[in-house]
Amino acid sequence: MNYLEPHLFQYSDTQGTRSFREEIAKFLTDYARAAKALNPEHITVMNGCCAVFATLSTVLCDPGDGYLIPAPYYGGINSKTWLYGGIQPVHVPLSSEVTDEEGHPFQLTVEKLEAALQSAKKQGIRVRALILINPHNPLGDIYPAQLLKECLEFAHRYELHVIMDEIYMLSVYDDTTFTSVLSLDCLPDPERTHFMWGFSKDFGMSGIRVGVLYTRNHEIRKAVNQLAVFHSCPGPVQHVLSQFLRDRDWLDNVFFPTNKKRLKEAQNILVDGLADVGIPVLKSSGGLYVWADFRKFLKSQTFEAELELWQKLLDKKLLISPGKAFYCYEPGWFRLVFSNSVDIIYLCIQRLEQMLHSYAAEPVTNNTSSTADALCNPEKDSSGKPSNTQGKDVSQLKNILVY
Repeated sequence: MNYLEPHLFQYSDTQGTRSFREEIAKFLTDYARAAKALNPEHITVMNGCCAVFATLSTVLCDPGDGYLIPAPYYGGINSKTWLYGGIQPVHVPLSSEVTDEEGHPFQLTVEKLEAALQSAKKQGIRVRALILINPHNPLGDIYPAQLLKECLEFAHRYELHVIMDEIYMLSVYDDTTFTSVLSLDCLPDPERTHFMWGFSKDFGMSGIRVGVLYTRNHEIRKAVNQLAVFHSCPGPVQHVLSQFLRDRDWLDNVFFPTNKKRLKEAQNILVDGLADVGIPVLKSSGGLYVWADFRKFLKSQTFEAELELWQKLLDKKLLISPGKAFYCYEPGWFRLVFSNSVDIIYLCIQRLEQMLHSYAAEPVTNNTSSTADALCNPEKDSSGKPSNTQGKDVSQLKNILVY
């Protein structure tokens, strides 16, 4: 693996070396249970999924356009799409309140997508794409196959591009069945369906900086590859990862079973520890984190109180991301990452218990009106655009680290 041929030190194909793309195609065909073998020519390799988001935003949309995205969601997407493509998120607000039509909190439905799209049209925003994160970040939720198909049909109906972010595809540790978009036999609109994955999460290689885009659309691939020159991966890195993917015996019998076992054990320890402290979590089966309900510890049901609690946690050396960093519409939810050593998780629970006891939150009144207002009326800046595209919300959160 450490022996490097001279050609690896030359400029390589900006789309990714042919041998590396061939290994990725074989790997994703097998592990995503693809309906048919992936074509290496449909793959572009870039230095991380951030680069994939940035280039796609430039290629698929014009400045001022919008993309639908269920909220809460990984907030880092905003900067990648705004700074490059000048496009803005159109939130599809998800609520912890369960209605008769829903089976669990924060559930996505096509009706919610429809409502958000029509609202954007009334505001004069041209929506060009739908972004879905599966398994979801920060909810840890996995989209059932039927819901996934319904979302793709919805996008096809309105001629929207679909960007499927499956960066946590192999970090599923329950019996829940994960359905990759690549595994679907018949896509409603294959030319507008784009898949992305990377090595950061499933292999614990966030510093290796390799993201993968798979799209059958020749024109989009051609345009993306023009920008990929600014986001190419070093030849030696591609060489090492090619051999890594080729070692199926180790992946199947050692790495993946061990990784999933450790993730499940870590999650159990954290969830049980949080329960002892009185913090419920959303049931999840994928990702490296849990979505936890701290609402009863807020001094008021506001994002100001959430930020105050977050600062107190930070003072006690607990780096836990607040819901506002994920554009959650309800204050009091936090994401806790558990992909760490057991000792660290126990230390986290210990510090959390000490901090919450000393915080001595005042009794919280049932202030449902503020939550309802937040759900229906996201803040706007002076330009009329959602403030979470840029401006005060981002500046307020500039010191919050989210990965």
